[in-house]
Amino acid sequence: MNVSYEIMFLVFLSYITGSFPSAIWIGKSFYKIDVREYGSGNSGATNTFRVLGYKAGVPVFLIDVFKGWISVKYASFFLNKEIFSSENFFELQLAMGAAAVIGHLFPIFTAFRGGKGIATMLGLLLAIHPFAALISFSIFILVVFIFRYVSLASLIAAFVFPLLIIFFFQDNNSSLILFSCFIPIVSLITHQKNIERLFCGEETKIKFGKKS
Repeated sequence: MNVSYEIMFLVFLSYITGSFPSAIWIGKSFYKIDVREYGSGNSGATNTFRVLGYKAGVPVFLIDVFKGWISVKYASFFLNKEIFSSENFFELQLAMGAAAVIGHLFPIFTAFRGGKGIATMLGLLLAIHPFAALISFSIFILVVFIFRYVSLASLIAAFVFPLLIIFFFQDNNSSLILFSCFIPIVSLITHQKNIERLFCGEETKIKFGKKS
C-alpha cells in the first residue's frame, strides 16, 4: 500500500478509535442510564464521574485515555519508521493522536456529540511525553481531591503541560512545543460553559461514589 494511503487510513482509524463512546456504552450497559441526558450532557469521563460516580467514571476514563495512547502508537505499529525523519514521524504520531481527540469531541457514532477530550488528550500526551503527562495528571488528581471540580482540574493541568515542556524539561522539539501550547487553548474552548458555571458558583462537584 502507498505510504500516503497508509497514513490517511491510520488517521481515519485514529478518528474512529477516538469516536468509541465509552461513557454511553458503560452507562447504558451497566446502569441503564444515558449520561447525555444528565449533568452537562456530554458523553465523556467528566460527566460520567458527575452522573454515575467513580465506579463508572474510572473505567470510562481509562478507556478514553487508552484511545489517545493507542492512536499515537498506530504509527509505530503499522508504519516503517525508517523511511521518515524523526521529526516527521513524531508529527505523524501527533496527527494520529489529535485525530483520536477530534473523534472523541465529535464522534461519528453519536451524531458528533462527544465529550471534552481531556482523558483522550492525556493518553496522547502519555504516548509522546510520559513524564510531563504524569506530572500534569498528578496535579489534576490533586485539584480534583481538593476542590472536587473535574473541569477546574482539567483546565489547570492543560496549562501546566506546556509550562513543563518549555520551562522544566526545556524540550527543543518545535512541533511538541507548538502542540502543547494549543492544549490550553482547546481546553478553554471546550470548557466555556464550565468556566461560566465556576465563576457563578454553579459547577457541580463530583461525588466519590455511585449516584443515589
